[in-house]
Amino acid sequence: MPGAGMKSTEANTVNNAEPFDVVDIIRTKRDGGAWKMEHIAWVVDAYTRGVVSEEQMAALAMAIFLRGMNREEVAQWTGAMIASGSTLDLSDLGKPTVDKHSTGGVGDKVTLPLGPLVASFGVAVPQLSGRGLGHTGGTLDKLEAIPGWSPEMSTPRMKEILCEVGAVVAAANADLAPADRKLYALRDVTATVDCLPLIASSIMSKKIAEGTSALVLDVKVGSGAFMRDVDSARQLARAMVDLGTDAGVSTRALLTDMEVPLGRTIGNALEVREAVEVLGGGGPGDVRELTCALARAMLELAGIRDADVEGALDSGRAMDTWKRMVEAQGGDPAAPLPVARHTHEVRAERAGYVDALDALALGVGSWRLGAGRARKEDRVQAAAGIELHVEYGQRVEPGQPLLTLHTDTPERFARAEEAVLPGIHIGAEPPAPRTLIHDVIS
Repeated sequence: MPGAGMKSTEANTVNNAEPFDVVDIIRTKRDGGAWKMEHIAWVVDAYTRGVVSEEQMAALAMAIFLRGMNREEVAQWTGAMIASGSTLDLSDLGKPTVDKHSTGGVGDKVTLPLGPLVASFGVAVPQLSGRGLGHTGGTLDKLEAIPGWSPEMSTPRMKEILCEVGAVVAAANADLAPADRKLYALRDVTATVDCLPLIASSIMSKKIAEGTSALVLDVKVGSGAFMRDVDSARQLARAMVDLGTDAGVSTRALLTDMEVPLGRTIGNALEVREAVEVLGGGGPGDVRELTCALARAMLELAGIRDADVEGALDSGRAMDTWKRMVEAQGGDPAAPLPVARHTHEVRAERAGYVDALDALALGVGSWRLGAGRARKEDRVQAAAGIELHVEYGQRVEPGQPLLTLHTDTPERFARAEEAVLPGIHIGAEPPAPRTLIHDVIS
């Protein structure tokens, strides 16, 4: 029977031509050491090629989770994930490029009005987005509620739309940072998702690979966000801004509130309808405020200062760009949006002030109604979701409508209410006001 040493050699020397032994690399991080640049470049490439096994990368991810990575290691790790696939070159567009990324929240439809708004100032906004999973919504799911709209296109077609319209929302190319896609699936089943260096490198590897020259990050904070407190969100924002800066991408992060949902709607078609209201100069105040704040930051990084973003919304200029963007991607901006076949109203049981509208509870409720998915292959209901009739801090009376649940499958109402009701609280006194934008990291 082979001894332990022989077994280790057999298990780890997958190919004698490989320059490093993955077990040595795992051991280095497990024991708190720092990697050399060539170690990181090799292990990410070897994992992408299948030389490093899933079990070995799981051990490596856990070592990173427990021991962390220094700034240089995170930068090298991010660079290695970018190098695992292709990158986009947008330098031939003839206009500045800037993108925005949100870490995910509930009712966060800001990407929809934001891209056309920024593009209306002559800036190219290439937004490569994804679908929702769990209680947070996906931009592609929202836009696919528009009849005919499609996120699928070739890179040349994406560039055409950027030149002609200025804004595009496309499905992320599978060739961009494939190592990250593979690693994220592994982290999801090994309890290593909530690891700051891996979160930062995952987000930034894809964004840097997109080829944009500037990037604004919307880092959500609160119950409905990945980062629950401001200090943790600030650390993540700082790490991502540093990664962007080190890669030559002008990067800024805004820390924004996600203790309560953004706007008055949660769910795909409902959120599109609200986004169009914002583009028309109306909509909920918090959605408009955040859209304008992010637009100003994006335009400043693109070299345009003192832009009248509110005026572009109120005048209809941003709406014109929205319509052209939707049409360029096969959609009909004038077509009616899907409407749920069944609704159920939740009313206040007593008088008082709304002092809790928990974003996580409402996000889970919307997901249970069919607006989200538990697995990537699940289908979503375009019309499902929640419509809020009250705001945080508002006074209500007994019997006053608080929210309406929307779904095509009414058997979902009971479980949705189980999630939603504990997240709504009516107190005797007005609550302290909440801050929408907590901090800006440059």
